[in-house]
Amino acid sequence: MLLKQTVLEAIAAGDVTEVYRNWKRPTVKAGGTLNTAVGQLAILAVDQIDGTKLTAAAAKRAGFATKDELIQSLRTGEDRQLYRVRVELAGEDPRIALRNSSALSDEEVAELQAAFDRFDKLPVPPGLEPLALLQLIAENEGVRAPDLAESFGVETKWFKSRIRRLKSRGLTESLRIGYRLSPRGQAALDRLR
Repeated sequence: MLLKQTVLEAIAAGDVTEVYRNWKRPTVKAGGTLNTAVGQLAILAVDQIDGTKLTAAAAKRAGFATKDELIQSLRTGEDRQLYRVRVELAGEDPRIALRNSSALSDEEVAELQAAFDRFDKLPVPPGLEPLALLQLIAENEGVRAPDLAESFGVETKWFKSRIRRLKSRGLTESLRIGYRLSPRGQAALDRLR
């Protein structure tokens, strides 16, 4: 579930407690979390609702001035259902502390190696294996993802999904443009290559 920065800031401030989406099926579930630019969000509830029952109060809880603004923000389509997602800020994104820890134990290195071994079910282009991808980012800090993807002849969306998998393990950081290795990522690269 993608959220605009202004919405994230309003959630962090406690001004927005609900998000509405027209989905084919929910992309989050109650009890889950979502790591964002403002911290980790807790997904408190995900409920399918009847759009005709939207109210001005619901619009306000979602950060809209009016019910009509909320309705206009929703994606349309016959195959979509309206969902209300209740959210709150749970705390700091745990990946921040993880990526700043550069002292890797032998057990952590073994876990990363095992994860890298499972990383791909299908063959990938040479140079995009997990360890090679870490090296690529180290050598191309701040380079746009579309440019890196194009240099390997792969789709940007696919390429970014691989980076997100590394990021979830605290190995990379997103920059305003491009990526860089985190201290943990550099330590992993040093230990595994």
